[in-house]
Amino acid sequence: MLLKLGFFRLGQDSLKTILRILICCVYCVALHATQVSERERQTMDIRELKIFLTVAELLHFGKASQACNLSPSALTRTIQRLEDQVEQPLFLRDNRTVRLSSAGEQFRNYARQTVQEWKNFQTTLKNEQAIAGTLSIYASITAVYSLLPHLLEAYRSAYPEVQLELRTGAAEQAVERLQSGEIDLAVAALPDRHRSRIEFLPITTTPLVFIASKSDVADIPITNGQLDLTQAPLVLPQTGLSRRRLNQCLKEQRITPNITSEVTGNEAIIPMVRLGCGIGIVPQLVVDRSPFRDDVVVIDQAPQLGSYQVGLCTSKRNLQRPGVYAFWQLARERSES
Repeated sequence: MLLKLGFFRLGQDSLKTILRILICCVYCVALHATQVSERERQTMDIRELKIFLTVAELLHFGKASQACNLSPSALTRTIQRLEDQVEQPLFLRDNRTVRLSSAGEQFRNYARQTVQEWKNFQTTLKNEQAIAGTLSIYASITAVYSLLPHLLEAYRSAYPEVQLELRTGAAEQAVERLQSGEIDLAVAALPDRHRSRIEFLPITTTPLVFIASKSDVADIPITNGQLDLTQAPLVLPQTGLSRRRLNQCLKEQRITPNITSEVTGNEAIIPMVRLGCGIGIVPQLVVDRSPFRDDVVVIDQAPQLGSYQVGLCTSKRNLQRPGVYAFWQLARERSES
């Protein structure tokens, strides 16, 4: 009986000790879980902003879910969480279309700036001396084929820690995307009007030329040895430097053009001309790199719209970043050699 009682007292003391240890362990686990949860919450914030930017760019929830590697329901929940935080709808949706709301437009600017600052912060923390992080470049398909290959290869070899993001699209959208903060660098034509916040580095010069389908050479309207723009059916870019120069030429000659088609991007003009839709105006560089170059001819008896410089452009703010500056300097060295 005494032994049992003594054993019981010993068990109580041991139990109290064990309970104190367990309480300490639970506290430590809870504290660690809180810290982890906070880190995960911050990471998710950036991730959700990136998801939002993808939807804002594609304006299609199905395509965005594939691009983000998320299920449609998970993507929708992410957008709903952001809308709950903003307390306003970010997208206006119906059965056919998706577009940004007014709040969504403002939130896109905030998200771009936040994601970019996060990238800059990560790069700085990793190593202030090393060049790392992400570098986004926007260029037309022609520029990717003709101007960037050797430059990208040299940059990749010199700075393997930098993750390159190459985005392609219409050349006339390059400066706009740069100014919006969506990209770090762009290959574009030097604008006729100087933009104070944009730095431009010339890489090459190319003339603007009028082209026609080989099968329609006999039908090219020539008056007094010159292409007659009053009669010529024209295939033109919707916007951009070449369109502005042609518009100026037509205005000076008081000509009302016969525009049969307008397209986005210089590359799209050549196949339209090849199909016989009309006479196009494109940079010679685009013709030289086109798979349809043998199916079109350059019209020599056409107005001279002048050459324009194609080069690298970025904002003065971006140029302060080590990765952007290194790419800029490498492009400068190669253009001068």
